[in-house]
Amino acid sequence: MRGYIIIPKSIPCRSCKYCGSRPIIALSGKDDYVVKCPMNSNHYQTPAGLIDIDDWNAHNIPTHEFEPEDDQMVACYDSKLNYTFFLPA
Repeated sequence: MRGYIIIPKSIPCRSCKYCGSRPIIALSGKDDYVVKCPMNSNHYQTPAGLIDIDDWNAHNIPTHEFEPEDDQMVACYDSKLNYTFFLPA
């Protein structure tokens, strides 16, 4: 036995906001369960008790959205691995 349950894709749940992993359901104690990140136990996990995917979803809203940048720095290097950084025109 693995000690955790993979949440089926048919159940809507957000990915971990820190690493992007899909959460798992793990046994916590004798009769309690937590929804947690499978990659890192320090990432958010629901309080022990009933399986609460709504709580997981509420706490894993991305904190910011990445906006496209107009000016992106480009790095080039030569055969001796000398790097040159510039902004394209």
